[in-house]
Amino acid sequence: MPQHKSAVKRVRQNEKRRQRNQSQRSKMKTLVKKALDTTEKEEAEAAFKEASSYLDKMAAKGLVHKNFAARKKSKIADHVNSL
Repeated sequence: MPQHKSAVKRVRQNEKRRQRNQSQRSKMKTLVKKALDTTEKEEAEAAFKEASSYLDKMAAKGLVHKNFAARKKSKIADHVNSL
């Protein structure tokens, strides 16, 4: 357990950030999965737009690497184009 006031605060901040990151990663995975599971062209295009936008935001914030975001966007785009 932390002994100093600043260490106690650091623990609180780290936990808050961990939960925020976990929530954002979960939402990102859900959006990607939803985009890849669609079978209708219009629905897939809307899901692609939402997922790619969110992936870009997460890459900009540093939650995921920019190449990871690009790879996922490319995979979703291939799926949408194949419909």
